[in-house]
This record gives sequence, C-alpha cells and structure tokens, in this order.
Amino acid sequence: MVNLEWYRTFKSVYKNGNFSLAAKELFISQPAVSQQIGMLEAHVGYKLFNRKSKGVEPTEYAKLLNNLIIEALDRLENVENGFRAKAFNANRLISVGISKHFMISLGSVLLSKFDFIDFSFYENDQLFELVDSKKLDFAIVTKQYDTFDTTQKNVGKIKQVIVGSSALEVSLLKLNIKNKDFNATESWLNDQKWFSHDAGIPHIKLFWLHVFNKKRPSMVPNYIIPSEHEMIEILSRNLGVSVVWDINARNFIADKKIQLLWNSKEMPSTEVFLLSAKKDNLNTIFEKIEIELKNALA
Repeated sequence: MVNLEWYRTFKSVYKNGNFSLAAKELFISQPAVSQQIGMLEAHVGYKLFNRKSKGVEPTEYAKLLNNLIIEALDRLENVENGFRAKAFNANRLISVGISKHFMISLGSVLLSKFDFIDFSFYENDQLFELVDSKKLDFAIVTKQYDTFDTTQKNVGKIKQVIVGSSALEVSLLKLNIKNKDFNATESWLNDQKWFSHDAGIPHIKLFWLHVFNKKRPSMVPNYIIPSEHEMIEILSRNLGVSVVWDINARNFIADKKIQLLWNSKEMPSTEVFLLSAKKDNLNTIFEKIEIELKNALA
C-alpha cells in the first residue's frame, strides 16, 4: 500500500529540485527523503529523479505522476490544514475581557462552547487597550471604538430598567406611571430603599437624566454591592428597588424573584460589541462568540 508521506516527499522534491531543500521543508533528514523516494519508485516501478551536480531532475514519468496527483494532494492537504486549525481553535486557551457586571449574563454563555477561557474583569476603555495591545484575545464592551487594528461587531442591545423586590407593593407606582404623573412617580421612588453597585450611582443618574430630565436624583443609596448580579440576588431577598441592565434582571424576573417596575420608553438602549485584535487565527473563534452573544441578547 502506498504511503501518503511518499507523495508529500515527492511533491517537495519535485518543487525544490533538491533532496536537501525538501528535507528542510518537511522537517525530516535527507536520508529519510532519499529512502521515501526510493520506496515510491519501487512501488510505481519507474525511476522518478535523475541526479545532477546540483540537485535532481524529474524524469518524464515523474512529470506525469506530478500532473496526476498534484491537485488531489493539494486538496487533501487543505482539508488536513483546515481540520487542524479547527481543532486548535476549539481547544486553545482564549482570553476574554468583560465587565464583572456582565459575567453571569453574558460571559457564562461561552462556557459550553470552549474548554479553556481566561476571563479578566475591566471596564470599556481598559478592555479596548488590552485588546489593542494584544494582551487580550477578545472583549465584550458597551462602547464603539474607531480603530484599524481591531475588529468590532455589534452583537445586540441592552437597556437600563427599574426593578424591585417581588414582595414590594407597587400598585400606586404603576398607576402613577400609567397616568404619566412623573412627580408622584419620582416621589414614590425616593421613598424606597435603594440598592446600587456603585457609590456614584451612575445607572440611577442616567435614568433620572433621560426619564425625569434631571441631572441628579435626590435619593441616597442604602446599600452598595459592587457586583450588579450579586446586588440583584440580594435585592430579591430584601425590600427595595434598583436601576439595572435588563439582561442581568431577565432570569430573576422570569423566576419571579424580583419584578420589573418600569421599562421607560424615554430610556435609550445601549449597544453591546464584541472586540478582537485582527488575527486570522481568531476569526473562527470570533464568529462562535458572536453567535453566542447574539443569542443571549436576542
């Protein structure tokens, strides 16, 4: 039975016209090249190369054999290289940067698709710098960057909403919102216990700015829990309200652990992007992550 490696060696010798160059290209010894060509010649029953002062010259049969096998051999090598690349991409360690607030809702959806992930927690600008300097393979950000050295794609949208504990009595709030009585709505909200993941209450300020057209809300957060997901979990076991990303609250609302109090039309959506350095060997992985994030944000 013919050995595929004999044909690989034949192809390299035919192309280079030299056993030594073929040996370097194939990462084998020159005696091994000579041995494989000799075995192929014995198999086909014809001499394939004539030795010259500098290298070798193909015989007429070698030219015929090359015409017969070269297309099929190239196709087979392309399939093999593609398979190896996919296997490498599937099993390699990838590094993903993400805000700690999105780890549960977005980062965790990648675990079923990759065997090895090194997560890092940073915010938008730091994540961009790490990807741009090729210290991170990928980043999930909520800000668009104008750069030639990275690839960035929109994978969906998220929005800030007000949620509250499931045991909270909210009929008056709902009535005020329905009647568009925003003074009464704001007054009701100010009377509640507030949970936040940041002492600067950026989410709450942004909500007040867009919905109430005020730069500063008048309340002070009662409890500050640094991770938004943990904050929602704690909120679900206590009485209070908070402004959170809808993607983080989705499962809690579905499980009736908390309730959606207000999804205001005045509050704009925020785009989510997948960011990566421009590397050919990351393209397949980028596409897989892109699909998973789009499904999670759908």
